[in-house]
Amino acid sequence: MEYTILILLLPLLSFLFLGLAGMKLKPAVAGLVGTAVLGVVTLLCYCTAYGYFTAGRDAAGAFPTLIPWNTVWLPISRTLHIDLGILLDPISVMMLVVISTVSLMVHVYSLGYMKGERGVQRYYAFLSLFTMSMMGLVVATNIFQMYLFWELVGVSSYLLIGFYYTKKEAVAASKKAFIVTRFADLGFLVGILFYGYYAGTFSFTPDVQLLAAAGAMIPLALGLMFIGGAGKSAMFPLHIWLPDAMEGPTPVSALIHAATMVVAGVYLVARMFPLFVGYAPEVLHWTAYIGAFTALYAAVVACVQSDIKRVLAFSTISQIGFMLVALGVSTSADPHAGGLGYMASMFHLFTHAMFKALLFLGAGCIIHAVHSNEMSAMGGLRRYMPLTHLTFLVACLAIAGIWPLSGFFSKDEILTACFAFSPVMGWVMTGIAGLTAFYMFRLYYNIFWGRENRELHAAHRPHEAPLTMTLPLVFLAAVTCVAGFIPFGKLVSSDGMPYTIHIDRSVAGVSLCVAAVAIALATWMYLRERQTVANALAARFRGLHKAAYHRFYIDEVYQFVTHRVIFACISAPVAWFDRHVVDGLMNMLARATNGAAYVIRDMQSGSVQRYCIWFLGGALGLTILILLIC
Repeated sequence: MEYTILILLLPLLSFLFLGLAGMKLKPAVAGLVGTAVLGVVTLLCYCTAYGYFTAGRDAAGAFPTLIPWNTVWLPISRTLHIDLGILLDPISVMMLVVISTVSLMVHVYSLGYMKGERGVQRYYAFLSLFTMSMMGLVVATNIFQMYLFWELVGVSSYLLIGFYYTKKEAVAASKKAFIVTRFADLGFLVGILFYGYYAGTFSFTPDVQLLAAAGAMIPLALGLMFIGGAGKSAMFPLHIWLPDAMEGPTPVSALIHAATMVVAGVYLVARMFPLFVGYAPEVLHWTAYIGAFTALYAAVVACVQSDIKRVLAFSTISQIGFMLVALGVSTSADPHAGGLGYMASMFHLFTHAMFKALLFLGAGCIIHAVHSNEMSAMGGLRRYMPLTHLTFLVACLAIAGIWPLSGFFSKDEILTACFAFSPVMGWVMTGIAGLTAFYMFRLYYNIFWGRENRELHAAHRPHEAPLTMTLPLVFLAAVTCVAGFIPFGKLVSSDGMPYTIHIDRSVAGVSLCVAAVAIALATWMYLRERQTVANALAARFRGLHKAAYHRFYIDEVYQFVTHRVIFACISAPVAWFDRHVVDGLMNMLARATNGAAYVIRDMQSGSVQRYCIWFLGGALGLTILILLIC
């Protein structure tokens, strides 16, 4: 499989070509070039997946770990070196399929969505860079290579979020995303350095004896690494960048929120899963607690948002929380004895990528039709956009966990793993799953049913999006319908052995009932044009509603801490000291030197007689001084 190097090289070449020579191309041609290259990359990923999973298992019954290409980049010592290569195992191959599929759909979708926009060539160049970076991250052969591509993902996301650089909101959002994730990545880097020092390697499979000798340093290193993952995956309290990232183009939102950047933290924990389970189980369980709290927080906030992209953004945060919870409740590498969460997390990552990309791309079609992100500009759109309505409904049913759509199967496995870990965790996550169904159908009814904005629609009649935008919706909806029936456990499991997914009827029955009740409640509250119940509840719990709408003022807390505490109490005094003490001292020395020069400049008059007088006067003064001293 040496051809797998092309999976990274082709999007890199596309980025360089479109970035350097793209402005000499027509926007449509640049879009076709970027899409064609991604089409070839997607085909290579599918061929890789087919070849890998059909090649058979090793003698132990697991899929082998292949490294078709590898080179030593930076040799540090005999055992410690930084390599660049490609690693193929079940989760990296699965991620290649997910990333390439979603990215290709985004590329095709953008041909219609970005038509007429300025800088389309630059847009497709950034998309190629982002895709290459994400693929390089998932096929990394060592943790340091992962970190390099991790930072490239951050840089390319900054460029994509701030694509509309003439908008202040987009610039602010891109800087916010970059800065917040950089603080988290600092923890990741420190964790890598600790890991490399004590494990003696940057590989994912270090020497067991060195790990045992390291003691508590390995859990510390893994905990620091998780901070980086929490930043990328927008876990509380490092989630603040993700809702603001909606300022980028909607296809970018689909790419970032569906299968790429936000799942990097989940992939990191999954990649280091044997180390977490074996040497830092407490840290792993803390990821579950953080994920559960984040999922609950984001679900509550999503229930009251009016911007459809922000609803989907908080939905993404909540669903990433589900994936981390599934990993965190794992207590063993054996899926039959506590390791089910690993497979469930990867399964949900796969299914969520498809229906969340479908939701964001559907939201893009809706925004394209009504020219607004606010639900107040929508309502009754099912009559104008039947195809978007149908595909959006499929995605809502999937994320709500309704059988037989893919979200039902992956969510059931997560809940089963949670109940096996703790009944409390199981019921908490079941309740959050019910909230998910509620806010998604609140969104669905407010867009496609509810009160129609007839004045706005009379001025600009909504219409179905062009084929380039609706075709990806149909494809992703079809995948969402059938993905749940993929024997995922036989391909990806915690110990590499084939695992047959068994639906826990009691868990599935409870979750279906909770989802049905939540959907019924949302139907009762939001189906009609006059939403009296919803308005009455908002008025009755005005304080809670306002706090949730403002994200419980977490952004304001950050603003206060950064501006009123750090900037005002720390940065301002340091700046004053630097300006008045350090710079003042240097300026005083300069002024003193300049003044002394003005005083003695008459000594350099060019007159020999005056030089003699100064010389004799100085000699006489020194003689008198010596005599007085002696």
